[in-house]
Amino acid sequence: MIDLTRKQKEIFEFLLSNQQKFSYPPTLDEVCQALGLSSRGSLHKHIQALIESGLVESSERKQKGIRLTEKAKNYLAIDKSHKTPFVGYIAAGKPIQAIESISYMAIPDQIKTENSCYILQVKGDSMIEEGIFDGDWVVIEQRSHARNGEIVVALIDKAEATLKFIEQYPHETLLIPANSHMSAMHFKPEQVEIQGVLVGQMRSYVKH
Repeated sequence: MIDLTRKQKEIFEFLLSNQQKFSYPPTLDEVCQALGLSSRGSLHKHIQALIESGLVESSERKQKGIRLTEKAKNYLAIDKSHKTPFVGYIAAGKPIQAIESISYMAIPDQIKTENSCYILQVKGDSMIEEGIFDGDWVVIEQRSHARNGEIVVALIDKAEATLKFIEQYPHETLLIPANSHMSAMHFKPEQVEIQGVLVGQMRSYVKH
């Protein structure tokens, strides 16, 4: 990664993740407003550093804005190829709506497989007796099948997702928590779609 300060990374990542949002390069005022910054002058110094690093450039339109350079776009393509997509949150408790908001995280090869994987952050405490706690990140191998007893990401009625042990039978599918205070959830097989199987886990002890 090019050596940037925390604020410069924040600005750069904002421009990366909002490329499609702006029909034209955003102005400094628009970036200030989007990031909640009060000082346009301070932002200008960070933008100048990004220009000097070759990641952004000024647009040629009348009301000048800032846009990513080809170097930045090439960096993004390389960066993504070495990282795993983080696609949002997963319920370890009551199912929550499945919403994808993709960014990318670098994780050790040892906690993922050679197959396509993605990352979810856990919300809830239904898997605590398996050592999976609220706020943990789980690495999921993307596949549509699982063996009984595996921990899966299950999409229920194509609307809500949850992280549970799975038991599958011809007449029903059970999604089972690892919390003795909670009960298994019973569904018709056609109600449950497997979206992946747990293969790894991460935890942060940093207090934010």
